[in-house]
Amino acid sequence: MSEFDHSQYDCDLFVIGAGSGGVRAARTAAAHGARVMVAEDRYLGGTCVNVGCVPKKLYSYAAHFHDAFEDASGFGWRLPAPPEFDWPTLRDNKIGEIKRLNGIYGRLLENADVRLIEGRARVIDAHTVEVAGERISAAKILVAVGGWPWVPEFPGCELAITSNQVFDLERFPKRFLVLGGGYIAVEFASIFNGLGSDTHLIYRGELFLRGFDQEVREFTRDQMAAKGVNLSFDTNITSIERVEGGLEVSLTNGETLEVDAVLAATGRKPHLEGLGLDALDISLTSSGHIRVNESFESSVPSILALGDVSGGPELTPVALAEAMHLVQHHFTDTPPKAPLDYRNIATAVFCHPNIGTVGLSEQAAVDAYGKIRVYTANFRPMKHTLSGSQERCLMKLIVDDASDVVVGAHMVGEEAGEVIQGIAIAVRAGLTKSDFDVTVGIHPTGAEEFVTMRTPTRIIPATPA
Repeated sequence: MSEFDHSQYDCDLFVIGAGSGGVRAARTAAAHGARVMVAEDRYLGGTCVNVGCVPKKLYSYAAHFHDAFEDASGFGWRLPAPPEFDWPTLRDNKIGEIKRLNGIYGRLLENADVRLIEGRARVIDAHTVEVAGERISAAKILVAVGGWPWVPEFPGCELAITSNQVFDLERFPKRFLVLGGGYIAVEFASIFNGLGSDTHLIYRGELFLRGFDQEVREFTRDQMAAKGVNLSFDTNITSIERVEGGLEVSLTNGETLEVDAVLAATGRKPHLEGLGLDALDISLTSSGHIRVNESFESSVPSILALGDVSGGPELTPVALAEAMHLVQHHFTDTPPKAPLDYRNIATAVFCHPNIGTVGLSEQAAVDAYGKIRVYTANFRPMKHTLSGSQERCLMKLIVDDASDVVVGAHMVGEEAGEVIQGIAIAVRAGLTKSDFDVTVGIHPTGAEEFVTMRTPTRIIPATPA
């Protein structure tokens, strides 16, 4: 355990923001003997628990029942009447679960002997914050306030809702429009389509999920369209106007749509407003994130930052890993031997069907290695031979031809995130395609395709005939 000079400051670490990263840093630092305080002005658990991962996954589960009811008939199940979806039940049960999680986060801090202060903290100088009328000095100040939804300006943009509001709508939108092409947009388009809305997704680019593997993007587009999501690419909103029947949305392609709700899933920005960091001239990146070094120090060394405010992958497990790394840097006697490694971080998109991915996309692998082998399996899962569903599954491995190392693994299909979590260990460990080939599969499963693909779908650059 590190020794701290407790005489100079009121605490050793003051954390602004009680989200996943902030709470993990606070608890871990306290476990190493640091005196820690945390300020939170909204809700314990941050975006993930309250308006992100947790409620989104719960709503995704709810939306999957739509397909499950239809699929059941092929297996002999007869439902006595058409199922009916009750939005208030889902919404209110979700509220109860989040309150339970909020309580857990509060108890975690309390049990770690971390003082929690309710209020929006403001940084006064390099070692002082002000919150709830109290000035507190700290050896280190950690900014972990996360991101906040950003909505572009256009006539009527104030009529759009954000992902902070979409979970708690008073009435279920029978006609739903999503603006955006990132994972949040794609997920909510799938969710509300599955819950029974007539759903539109509008995106200004040629195809959503920029940065993901191109084949994965195209396959997902086709599967979502087949499930009934109305997709409009190279299109944007010019205006939203309230009308008697709901909201009238005018598009750049000349179309007009009447819907009940418009979700602007157009990006998130660091939630730095009102923190007082501008007065300290803390260096920011071109995207408005706090610039940090390998020790998570800003340009003012006593002020640290992690998670969504520091510009890394906006994923809860990343914030947790950063918190552990940060504490080891600043509150232990054995700092990490190497910077946090952001390569091969697995992620999932909970659209329908799900996407799971780890490592490089096909194009990124070509850029990195020159010659690659690509193995793909595109099939109708066994379940749907009886269900009657036309949903298909895509699995893909990308291999560096010279070393035989698997440098990318991608899946679009049911429970893709669950499957890729296991595959991610193999990719992270640098296993080869030969290692995959000698692994005996589990039959009958869809996941066994990852160890039974033997013939390359393509070799890039193409092998001369």
